[in-house]
Amino acid sequence: MANSPSAKKRIRQNAKCRARNRWRAKSYRDAIKDYQETILHGSVDKAEQELTTIYKLLDRSASKGVIKKNAAARHKSRLANKLN
Repeated sequence: MANSPSAKKRIRQNAKCRARNRWRAKSYRDAIKDYQETILHGSVDKAEQELTTIYKLLDRSASKGVIKKNAAARHKSRLANKLN
């Protein structure tokens, strides 16, 4: 258990940051699931719109450090290939 005030503050900050990162990761994973369902149903126009939303979510997650930039690029590439 943390004894110093600064260590206690770091614990509070880490909890907030972890919650924020988990929310960001969950949001892009949910968007990917919706996108894959849309592709299965054959709605190309809606899938293209969802893909741009996913790109935005992945780029934002990569810039905030939730995932690495290469992982975001890999996800975007694989999702684009599913549409084509």
